[in-house]
Amino acid sequence: MLTAEQNEIRDLARAFAQGEITPHVEAWDAAAALPASLFENLSELGFMGMLVPEAYGGLDLDVTSYLVVVEELARADAASALTVSIQNGPVASTLLKHGTEAQREAWLPGLAAGEHIGAFALSEEGAGSDPAGVATTATRDGDGWVLNGAKKWVTNGARAGLLLVFARTGDRGELGCFLVPGGHPGLEVQGRTTTMGLRASETAEVRLNEVRLPLDALVGAAGNGLGIALDALTLGRAGIAAQAVGIAEASLEHAVRYSREREQFGRPLAAFGAIQAKLAEMAARTAVARAAVREVGARLQRVRAGEADDGVGENSLVARVAGAKLVASETAMFASDEAVQIFGGYGYMRDYPVEKLMRDAKGTEIYEGTSEILRFVIAREIMRAAEG
Repeated sequence: MLTAEQNEIRDLARAFAQGEITPHVEAWDAAAALPASLFENLSELGFMGMLVPEAYGGLDLDVTSYLVVVEELARADAASALTVSIQNGPVASTLLKHGTEAQREAWLPGLAAGEHIGAFALSEEGAGSDPAGVATTATRDGDGWVLNGAKKWVTNGARAGLLLVFARTGDRGELGCFLVPGGHPGLEVQGRTTTMGLRASETAEVRLNEVRLPLDALVGAAGNGLGIALDALTLGRAGIAAQAVGIAEASLEHAVRYSREREQFGRPLAAFGAIQAKLAEMAARTAVARAAVREVGARLQRVRAGEADDGVGENSLVARVAGAKLVASETAMFASDEAVQIFGGYGYMRDYPVEKLMRDAKGTEIYEGTSEILRFVIAREIMRAAEG
């Protein structure tokens, strides 16, 4: 159950999405870009800095409220929700938790105001599911660092004003997290990546050629970047799970509406048992996924407030978040696939919304942890608990 305040935030996000996003989704998807005006409007509501404390210009919402907003935005457009999720989760929250006061003061107000769009640059050609295998290097050079390498699949990369770049500072797995301003000398954005879905999220490849940074560009300590990245992915995966729930909800909503309006053999599609069974399964799975996201939202908030989370095995927070993303992303894929099937030939056409939902849903099964990696994470936590 949501609190009264959380319900108000949900209603605000839903009204915004319906009025400011839904009418433009088709055009944004075709253009493979989101307009600057969207970020300005999101910032006016505080949605670009939901988890940022008020002292830095943010709303300082609880994690559940943040996830509810992402869910509602995703019902209208998953690409818009993804941008907000990256901004609030892996970027702003990492700075808040691991950055120095000077770093927080320098960047959090601009992120909360939407003046800077944040990007999380971890994945590489040979280091997607294996972040310890990052090959981009960071070398000490006098009173600074020099970064060299390449990053792939950087969400928001084409318009980022701040990139959190993870680079190797020593042996395998010894990483550093570096703050790299957009447009910094040596930073080259190599165009937008053409993706199947989430086209408007402006995913890009980024090259770092002798990028020179001051010592204070390092977040945390050299060698601790892998832990920072994995910590960021925990909150990030919760955000993707919420996004997937929004896609599933939209798929069900469109399928219900169409099945009531479309007639075959003189009857609405909704009158046929086969269609009713599809709608029932979509609704049941979506409800389970939503409940999983609500649970991890509440637990993440307690940790954020300073409480210990002593869950172990399948009940550990890491496993629960992985499970929520696994269930939600596969539910989004299932629900969108069923929606396309209910629409029939029309569902396969760009003129109708469900084909985009299916394209977007597939992305949630891949980024910030594939379904296979998530199953591995859950099994690893179970075995660790069993071994004592």
